[in-house]
Amino acid sequence: MNIAEVSKKYDLTQDTLRYYERVGLLPRVNRTSSGIRDYSEEDCHWVEFIKCMRQAGLPIEALIEYVALYQKGDETIQARKQLLIEQREQLIERIREMNETLERLNYKIEAYERNAECRP
Repeated sequence: MNIAEVSKKYDLTQDTLRYYERVGLLPRVNRTSSGIRDYSEEDCHWVEFIKCMRQAGLPIEALIEYVALYQKGDETIQARKQLLIEQREQLIERIREMNETLERLNYKIEAYERNAECRP
């Protein structure tokens, strides 16, 4: 697939895909003889993984580290696992904080619906 097709399939801009590759977030994509990026099925799996992780709020730096570890091979499996565990813990904390915010919003909306006094 070329970059336009991957961009459309994953709803990411071509600039975003180029950036991901440039910073090492996406492993280097092979090119055709004319220099056009030629995304393989594995490249597309990486794009899908990165998009999913970014949507969940994982920092680019952590994902770059993960990709770098992955490229070093099986001797980094434990380090990769530990990195993902740490990111999961941070995500769980963010979800907890977001749930608290959601509860507060629901409370305020219900107060307005009851025409009750609504304080900050």
